[in-house]
Amino acid sequence: MAGKRGHYKQNNGYSSEESKRKKLKFEGGQLDNVEPVETQGAHDTDDNTVKHEVNLEDGERSASKENGMKDGLRNEDQGKEQSKDEEPTKDQEKLKYEKTNLAAEPGAVLSHEVIEDEEKGITKFEFDGVEYKFKERASVIEEKEGRIQFRVVNNDNTKENLLVLTGLKNIFQKQLPKMPKEYIARLVYDRSHLSMAVIRKPLTVVGGITYRAFEKREFAEIVFCAISSTEQVRGYGAHLMNHLKDYVRNSMNIKYFLTYADNYAIGYFKKQGFTKEITLDQRIWMGYIKDYEGGTLMQCTMLPRIRYLDAGKILLLQEAALRRKIRTISKSHTVRPGLKVFKDLNNIKPIDPMTIPGLKEAGWTPEMDELAQKPKRGPHHAVMQNVLTELQNHAAAWPFLQPVNREEVPDYYDFIKEPMDLSTMEVKLDNNRYEKIEDFIYDVRLVCNNCRLYNGENTSYFKYANRLEKFFNSKIKEIPEYSHLVD
Repeated sequence: MAGKRGHYKQNNGYSSEESKRKKLKFEGGQLDNVEPVETQGAHDTDDNTVKHEVNLEDGERSASKENGMKDGLRNEDQGKEQSKDEEPTKDQEKLKYEKTNLAAEPGAVLSHEVIEDEEKGITKFEFDGVEYKFKERASVIEEKEGRIQFRVVNNDNTKENLLVLTGLKNIFQKQLPKMPKEYIARLVYDRSHLSMAVIRKPLTVVGGITYRAFEKREFAEIVFCAISSTEQVRGYGAHLMNHLKDYVRNSMNIKYFLTYADNYAIGYFKKQGFTKEITLDQRIWMGYIKDYEGGTLMQCTMLPRIRYLDAGKILLLQEAALRRKIRTISKSHTVRPGLKVFKDLNNIKPIDPMTIPGLKEAGWTPEMDELAQKPKRGPHHAVMQNVLTELQNHAAAWPFLQPVNREEVPDYYDFIKEPMDLSTMEVKLDNNRYEKIEDFIYDVRLVCNNCRLYNGENTSYFKYANRLEKFFNSKIKEIPEYSHLVD
């Protein structure tokens, strides 16, 4: 955000809003009510700002934040899964079909799943006579084989749970080296926080998520999220998030997740359904979670009718239903033989495209061909995209990532008549509104000049603008054909 930025100090003294909560048993994604357990009050924390770093690969990035709420739940060992070899009844097949949220059409038949290759985790099923294959992640296969489990724990003074929490603490401290170790330990052991851990039997922690629930406000904040650096290629991060969504949604009155992610964690959270567009009313979460520099607030709105552990199969079934619809109005599924005219390379003759079988029926026209051959992006687009990404990831860029909030800085737009920020530049770039790179450079200059115009020389924002502009100039000078533009 350009200009002045409002800082909000977290109120960490919230007490539990319910005196009791049912303790839940988490078995294979199902929840069984057990005895009620007393809730603990939230613990105060004094940290104002926390910087963090991540070290995850393949989209499974770690994120960090501050403070939480509510009491903890403890998970027992997972129960045995229902055998897939059981023959489903017609009612079960119908229910399975309805759970996909697809419109049941006359004649649409979904057969039961058949394991084709158990070792590779490949299952197949038929939809309307067409066979589809689905490959499970390595983490899902390991869970089915009983080699790993997902357990919800909190500090209830039991030996096993304390061992799990200590394992999580060690992973968070290693994966988030810039986060104060004492701060991580305090939150992980805080009884107002819950953690879902990935455990390799017998009791080796390989990763997990620590979170805090604000049940009356229908959201939870993800505080820490990390997978051990040696375990980041098996899909644990995505599978862990799916487990957490199903567990939280079914055990609490929670509809949203909020988290602050650094630039390296944004990609992971986007893959898990998080977005930078915050639709949750600011009055609900403001003051409950920390607003700190360097982080991007992201939100995930959970769908009530989806079991996230089955999301991959559900999407495949939706694709199958969509293809079935397309086949009723199109011949796109028809496979035609290749053209014989190209088989004789020594005697190739031009042909009329309209004589190619199926091309005219598909709606092709010469005008479409001309349009398809036009470049979608300008010649400078790739350069501008790379430079903008590096600007957004720069340590001094955080005040300029989003437009200035009129409510936080009421008089900003009285002084600044041509506002600009990096997110607006991203939208303009995506919509091909930068015909020349000079226009792109003008907007970067505008971001920095607006900040210096509104803020005094001794403010941190003025200095951030100088640092960002200096970095931008250095990046442009690295490109010979554009270096003269910043001299």
